[in-house]
Amino acid sequence: MRFWIVGCYWGLLSILRKLKSAPDQEVRILLLGLDNAGKTTLLKQLASEDISHITPTQGFNIKSVQSQGFKLNVWDIGGQRKIRPYWRNYFENTDVLIYVIDSADRKRFEETGQELAELLDEEKLSGVPVLIFANKQDLLTAAPASEIAEGLNLHTIRDRVWQIQSCSALTGEGVQDGMNWVCKNVSAKKK
Repeated sequence: MRFWIVGCYWGLLSILRKLKSAPDQEVRILLLGLDNAGKTTLLKQLASEDISHITPTQGFNIKSVQSQGFKLNVWDIGGQRKIRPYWRNYFENTDVLIYVIDSADRKRFEETGQELAELLDEEKLSGVPVLIFANKQDLLTAAPASEIAEGLNLHTIRDRVWQIQSCSALTGEGVQDGMNWVCKNVSAKKK
């Protein structure tokens, strides 16, 4: 009996050591969207950082976030019109594309739809899962995610898995649901 207990202890210890020494699987996430969509606020919310002082991103931010056994390396690229041509420099080896839309800025829905369509046509992003965050749902003027999905014809996307998720980067609502989808689809893709 004593040997059985010791054997179980060492077996369990061996499993725990393997789990501890197994590094988290790294995932490269590209975070894109028009300027003022809330990308940086979303990134800081994911990293549990202060979101009270956000300035427009000139260039890019990178943060690593641990989630569900993954090390998520999130590349937040500025969305100003003059920066968008440089987005393609970051496409290579992207595991997931997160595209952020300001749900309350209806005047820019056409522009954001065109940018998203161009991204989905990029060869280096072919087949890459895409999560669309319909951000700023805390605002009364925000369009629901279903309306945005319909307006952007997301139902016509057939070459990859995709999801639209209502969220508020400011309050954090819906953000974790979106990241759960990301982790689920990355693990399916990486198997």
